[in-house]
Amino acid sequence: MSAWIIAVVFSAVAFVLGFLLHHLYRQMELKKKVGLKKDEAEIIIENARKEAEKVRIQGELKAKEIVEKRTSEIEFEVREKQKELFKAEKRLQKREEVLDKKYEAVEKRESDATRKERDLVTKDEALSNKQKELDSVIDEARKKIEDIAGMTQEAAKNELVNIIEDEARHEAAKKLKQIEEQLNEDAERKAKDIIALAIQKYSGEYTSEKTISVVNLPNDDMKGRIIGREGRNIRSIEARTGVDIIIDDTPETVVVSSLNPIRREIARVSLEKLINDGRIHPARIEEIVSDVEKEVEREIQKAGEAALFDLGIPSMHPELIKLVGRLKYRTSYSQNILNHSIEVAFICGILAAEIGYDVKLAKRGGLLHDIGKAVDHEIEGSHVDIGEDLVRKYGEPKEIIEAVAMAHDPHPQLLLAILVQAADAISAARPGARRETYEAYVKRINDIENIAGSFRGVEKCYAIQAGREVRVIVESSKVNDEEGALLSHEIAKKIEREVAYPGQVKITVIREVRSTAYAS
Repeated sequence: MSAWIIAVVFSAVAFVLGFLLHHLYRQMELKKKVGLKKDEAEIIIENARKEAEKVRIQGELKAKEIVEKRTSEIEFEVREKQKELFKAEKRLQKREEVLDKKYEAVEKRESDATRKERDLVTKDEALSNKQKELDSVIDEARKKIEDIAGMTQEAAKNELVNIIEDEARHEAAKKLKQIEEQLNEDAERKAKDIIALAIQKYSGEYTSEKTISVVNLPNDDMKGRIIGREGRNIRSIEARTGVDIIIDDTPETVVVSSLNPIRREIARVSLEKLINDGRIHPARIEEIVSDVEKEVEREIQKAGEAALFDLGIPSMHPELIKLVGRLKYRTSYSQNILNHSIEVAFICGILAAEIGYDVKLAKRGGLLHDIGKAVDHEIEGSHVDIGEDLVRKYGEPKEIIEAVAMAHDPHPQLLLAILVQAADAISAARPGARRETYEAYVKRINDIENIAGSFRGVEKCYAIQAGREVRVIVESSKVNDEEGALLSHEIAKKIEREVAYPGQVKITVIREVRSTAYAS
């Protein structure tokens, strides 16, 4: 019994010892694995730390690069602003100098007027003295005639009257010529002052119009969608809008080409809407173009109403307002006709105010002087004739109808037409207001010079001031002074008939006579 107990105890002890040994072994294995995992974790942490340090360094470099780039951009902007401020300062200085010169000119004119007044007083006193002397001479002549010539008093009186009439007529002619010359000088000076005032009071911006519009694409893949399968989309756009769509190698760009600004604008806006919408097919194109046409019509109406509001014109026929708005999409020598008409209207108003004419009527005439250009591509005839018919149709006053009809008449009789022509010439002559292609410019210059050179006696001719003036040098042996004056008019008439040009062309005929002698 005791042996069995001992055996049981021994077995129990052996089991416990085995369990303890196994547990210790498991603990040792576990510690070994934990140590390995710890080493791996440390390596991972170290790698992560190195990677984080690398990212931090890259981030710092990137941030530094961004800061440096932004700093350079800011410095560039500051420099540009400084340049603009410098230019503005120069313009102000120049303007101040001009004002100083004008002030000096005014003072000089005042002093000249004072001097002329003194001269007139002196001349008046001299004339009074001469009159007294003439009276005494007449008395003496009467006595001598009665005593020596044996003439009757009545005959002597008639003779004396004839003498006095001749002298008075001569003096009156001289005085009349002086007064006429003075009036012409004063009128020219006053006209220049009024024109200068009108130009100073109004300053408009100009942007040269082009015959193409550029539509930016999000990517080059959009070109294929615009073209469509077998080109059906692009053909649909061109057929619906009446423009040419140019797709070339230029990245992310499509060009819309048309001489009609309204069609070009409709096509441009329609393309942008189609690109933003993403649905490009013939049916969608038709829908979008139809909506854009309505939008453009609304823009035309707004443009016309805005022009009337800016000018302070109270009312006008609705159809005439639409025609005014259509001028926004019409150009002449790259000058926008609506902007040009508004400027002419403003200048007309300023000129009218200076001479005491109806300002509102003058503005109305200036705004409508080119109204025929709104539909001259749809109706046959010159824009002057078309404009005259339109303003008459929509019930404009008689003065407006005549002003539109005489807007380009070389010899206008109506005061309003003269104001419109003057304002039109001022607006067109502004630097940068109008331009033409180099080929057209060269052709116009050559045509003018060829016409001037075709007349008898012309030795040389030069077109200067961009074709606005022609200097004609004639041979003195073939052309006298009277023929030179006639020649300038003949050249001007021929240029009017055969050459298209903006504004006016001044023809100056130069005749020079030289005599040479040698002393030996």
